[in-house]
This record gives sequence, C-alpha cells and structure tokens, in this order.
Amino acid sequence: MRLTQEHKELQRTIERFVDNEINPHVATWEKEQMFPAHDLFKKMGDLGLLGLTKPEAFGGAGLDYSYAVVAAQALGKIHCGGVPMAIGVQTDMATPALARFGSDELRKEFLAPAVAGDAVACIGVSEPGAGSDVAGVKTTARKDGSDYIINGSKMWITNSLQADWMCLLANTSEGKPHQNKSLIIVPMKTPGITIEKKIHKIGMWSSDTGLIHFDNVRVPQRNLIGMEGAGFMYQMLQFQEERLWGAANSIEGMMRVINETIDYTRQRQLFGSTVLDQQVVHFTLAELKTEVEALRALVWQATETYVDGSDVTELASMCKLKSGRLVREVADKCLQFWGGMGFTWENPASQLYRDGRLISIGGGADEVMLGIICKFMGTLPSKKKSS
Repeated sequence: MRLTQEHKELQRTIERFVDNEINPHVATWEKEQMFPAHDLFKKMGDLGLLGLTKPEAFGGAGLDYSYAVVAAQALGKIHCGGVPMAIGVQTDMATPALARFGSDELRKEFLAPAVAGDAVACIGVSEPGAGSDVAGVKTTARKDGSDYIINGSKMWITNSLQADWMCLLANTSEGKPHQNKSLIIVPMKTPGITIEKKIHKIGMWSSDTGLIHFDNVRVPQRNLIGMEGAGFMYQMLQFQEERLWGAANSIEGMMRVINETIDYTRQRQLFGSTVLDQQVVHFTLAELKTEVEALRALVWQATETYVDGSDVTELASMCKLKSGRLVREVADKCLQFWGGMGFTWENPASQLYRDGRLISIGGGADEVMLGIICKFMGTLPSKKKSS
C-alpha cells in the first residue's frame, strides 16, 4: 500500500509532536508512573490526532483506517510503551464501537469530547478471573426501570485512574456467553465505582493501570452502545483495530532499538575490533531488521484488506502474534549486545524488554491468537461435549 502525501504529512505532524511534547518528558513520566493524560490528549485533540477515523459529525476527520495505522507507527517513536498504549486505548480500543454503533446522542455526549481531547476514555473488558477469555466475564448490568445496575470488577484497565468514562463489557442477560453481553458507556465518577488500587507493573510504567470495582452502579439504559446482547460481537470488531494498531505501533520502537544497538556496538571495542565487527552481531541485527520489515509488510497487507471492507480477524491475529514475539526477540538479542549497559534501567533495549512483554498478553494472549489462526486454517479441534 503506497502512502499518499496526506499520509506522509500526518506522519511528520505526529513525529514533530512526539519530539516536542512527549519524548522530553518520558523520563519524568516513567519515574512518576503516570503521564498527564488530560493535558496531553487535549494537545493532540487540538491537532485533530484523536479522531482520524471517527465521523466528521462528532469532530473526527472521517478518514479510512490506513491513517490510524500511519499514526500508530509514528507514535512508535515515543521512547516508552506506556504513553502510546494509552493513546491507542483512546483512539482505537475504547471508541471504535461507540463511533460505529452508538446513538447520535451517545456519540455527542461521549465520543465528541474524546475526539476533542476534552475527555479520557478507557475500555473495561478484562477482569480478575477473565482476561483473554472474553466470554467468561462476570460483571453484570441488570435492568431497573430505565437504568442498568452494574456490579463486578475490571482489572488491567489502562487509563482508568484518569478516565472520564469507560466502555464497559457486561452481562445484560442470562443467555449464551456470546449473546448475553453488551457494551455500555459508564462515567467514571458515577457513585459506586471504586478504584481499588493502581497496579504496579514490570513495564509500561508511565501508563496508569487500575483495578476497578462496581457496586450497584446506576447508569441510564440509553448509555447502551448499539443493540443489547451484541456486545461480544462489537468487542471482537474492536479487537481487529486494537490488534492492528498495536502491531503497527511496535515497529518503530524495534527499529529504534536495532539502530541504537548498531551505533553502540560500532563504538564498543572487543578483542581488537568492535562488537559490531563480530559476525554473530551484524548478522543477527540484519536478521532482526528483516523480521521487522516483514511484520511491517504484514501490517500493511492487513490494513489494505481492512480498508477494502473485508474481515481481517485472521490477519490481525497474525500481526499481533508476530509483533509480540518479535518485540521479545529484538529486545532480548539487542540487550545482550549492550553487555552490562543493557542491564541498566535507562537503556533503550531494557525499556523495550520491559514494555514489550505486554504485547503477547494484552488484547488477547499469543495462545488465543494461535487458536484464532488455527480456526481459520481449519485445524482447530472441535470441542467434544461430555456425555
């Protein structure tokens, strides 16, 4: 897929923004384990960067998904994983279903402020007992008059400590697991919502991640996105964009670590020559770059297919699987070539080592991606009912 001038201008705009407004502050935000989401998102909203694919009627640019992928790749130049992940939650994880299926009233109230950067959004799917198994979520939303009464918990929720609203997946009936769930917009200051704790993670430090409890939380039924009972299907559609976005976002971070490793090993002396002169080093780096470019090509193949209107569940799952595993490989092998410096906290390879490990877990674990791919290949064993 060829990039147009509009794609390239968007890329340059985001890269300038990253250089001026994000990277100078990353070290501080990592140390504080929080970044100022409202402040940063407002600046991005003012530049039109939070609603590239969203309807123009609600402040978006109405562009096709290739622009979201260009943005995701450009945001990969941020010198940590937490901030771009938080941005991706706002643009491509918490808002796609609302933009596509929400009522005009709901989109005006919640989508438009998120696009403008006046509100921070989060997505509430994972729970203490249900992560990749989306069908296993236990949170309930029961009808009471014109309201839903929500009870349950959500865990690993990015942006939740600063969020203004959550796109919540909950059980709205006793039906089959794939047909009893709905997506509901829940304002985070609603009585009965408790932020139990901020989760301390091994990486993604600048991104706030919370454990959230819902105790008889009352929201109007008009906050339902689309049809009741269609939440599982809507979330699966959101996952296509989330997984494509995440894979695209990983590319430039890996290239940065490869290039900085080249620079370091070219200067580092070892037994009368440079570390880079060792065949195992320059061959390995060549292999890693080849793999990254292969991932880039796969992401663009999936993007082009998606923009053409076809289902990309299989390709998006492949992109996510490959990116998660490749990030781990790039980080580990490059870290080794830095020697003792690679084991220091500020090192770019160690940063990728810590942050990138989440890619193979969040948004569906590697094993779930493999199961999806096998299903499309026709190699997944059928589930046998016990007698």
